[in-house]
Amino acid sequence: MTNALRLGIAGLGTVGVGVVRILRKQAKLLEARTGRRIEIIAVSARDADKDRGVTLSGYDWETDPVALARRDDIDVFVELMGGSEGAAKAATEAALSTGKHVVTANKALLALHGQALAEQAEAAGLSIRYEAAVAGGIPVIKSLAEGLAGNEITRVMGVMNGTCNYILTRMEATGQGYNALFEEADKLGFLEADPNLDVGGIDASHKLAILASIAFGTKVNFAGVEIEGIQRVTLEDIRQAADMGYRIKLLGVAQRSPRGLVQRMQPCLVPANSPLGQLEGGTNMVVIEGDAVEQIVLRGPGAGEGPTASAVLGDICDLARGCRMPVFGQPAVTLADATPAQTGLPAPYYLRMSLLDKPGALAKIAAILGEAGVSIDRMRQYSHSETTAPVLIVTHKTTPAALEHALEAMAVTDVVASEPVALRIEQI
Repeated sequence: MTNALRLGIAGLGTVGVGVVRILRKQAKLLEARTGRRIEIIAVSARDADKDRGVTLSGYDWETDPVALARRDDIDVFVELMGGSEGAAKAATEAALSTGKHVVTANKALLALHGQALAEQAEAAGLSIRYEAAVAGGIPVIKSLAEGLAGNEITRVMGVMNGTCNYILTRMEATGQGYNALFEEADKLGFLEADPNLDVGGIDASHKLAILASIAFGTKVNFAGVEIEGIQRVTLEDIRQAADMGYRIKLLGVAQRSPRGLVQRMQPCLVPANSPLGQLEGGTNMVVIEGDAVEQIVLRGPGAGEGPTASAVLGDICDLARGCRMPVFGQPAVTLADATPAQTGLPAPYYLRMSLLDKPGALAKIAAILGEAGVSIDRMRQYSHSETTAPVLIVTHKTTPAALEHALEAMAVTDVVASEPVALRIEQI
């Protein structure tokens, strides 16, 4: 196969420019590894006059990404604009309708429209590749869909948003609170234009929904992800978790249960000496467990020009070699509906509360937990003020429903000074 693979790139932000740079720098290496020259024919972005630090004069310019997607002289449409609707969706559909393969880094598009796009692509004998959409430079899509194809996957979990991990680890390292570290992350350019996509857990949940589809053979179901961000995590939680041998991470977990598919993205405690517990800064980590492989850990940069562009190039090279496979690891028409689990799996929990300093307060809380079927594993009381006493409880395994019942009962007592904080402890 000697004819060139011709690309049209829509989106010339950090990742798009990174792809252009790698293609220029590694042109001979890529041709040697794929047996085919890879070349850019045309590009599209909002501002043709913007200085992007790379010369683009050798490529045709399209102001409309849909027009770029429909060009007869490209083989692969590389979508790096982002967004689940609008131009990204319209251009991707246009590319597929005119016989183009698609490479994308757009997790939101796939999390919300992946099933329909996969069916459209596969019906036309086309590929959608999206390694860069999940965990940046970590080859987790290829690992799940190809390297671990012989495994029945039992659980996928990980830290999939570097911004949240940066904030949480910096809180512990510096002693600064959430608000101060949020501002620091913003100044460093770590936050999305809508920060809630990061700190609210939405960005990471898009990624989790995609991984769950591949792992469990289900249709992508972003709506089925239980989402909680890191906004309520305090420096007090960080310190007291550390005192108990844990660290707090925004953790995504997907696994089957007898009652459906569990997908949750929430702050959790993990053992400080575990791979996830030792993860620092903006790095991502995905842990995959299967019946044959047992457990593997993938760690690396989850964002940035080089790592994300590297993942895009990996997909382009697979297409240049002629590699074709179903979008989510098996034909889209065979994917099962992802029925959300109605009852969460049992786990131990961390509870932090402030009790009024009055006789019998702690006994009343213990009784409420006992009546709800929640057993106490460990309990600590810290130095208190004249009116309140901070109390930390670690429970034995219990169901989310039992814990919620206990928290509701606590709320109507006369001994709780503020709303208790409850964080799941994930076993690794």
